[in-house]
Amino acid sequence: MFGMMNGGANRAMESEFVFRHHRHETRENQCSSAIVGHIKAPINLVWSLVRRFDQPQRYKPFVSRCVVQGGVNIGSVREVNVKSGLPATTSTERLELLNEEEHILGIRIVGGDHRLRNYSSILTLHPETIDGRPGTMVVESYVVDVPDGNTKDDTIFFVETMIRCNLKSLTEVSERLTLQDRTTHIRLRDARATV
Repeated sequence: MFGMMNGGANRAMESEFVFRHHRHETRENQCSSAIVGHIKAPINLVWSLVRRFDQPQRYKPFVSRCVVQGGVNIGSVREVNVKSGLPATTSTERLELLNEEEHILGIRIVGGDHRLRNYSSILTLHPETIDGRPGTMVVESYVVDVPDGNTKDDTIFFVETMIRCNLKSLTEVSERLTLQDRTTHIRLRDARATV
């Protein structure tokens, strides 16, 4: 489920997180927005996927391959190969922010054969309760140049479609892993009970 959730309290929390972590300075030829998603999986599990700057393909469906030279630290650069069928084949991205305690990841695109110029994004995770179980609120924001020949609305639509696809995939992977973990826990409990 993406976008703003119904309910004043949820919207107030989302707005607070966007205000605190997702304010981008935009120039005249740039656009920016934030997308919110809610995942029925604990924050530590979701973060274990998101924090892997060297393995975005674990949940990003457009990534076919990723190579990072050296270790993963602030300033590390990854070369990403994009799956065919998209208007790009490569993207060069730098890790700008990795805050393990607050679950914040910041990335800037520094090269590649695509139209996303001066693109940077911030992704934050926040614990929440969904249907009585541990869940995660995901907020991803970005700023990017509007390419020549495009409108701000065109650019926002394109970037938000990509982010929503990534969030949908992150949700599916995280929730599948959570379900597998619960199933394993039940099997172990049942096996102990029969011994």
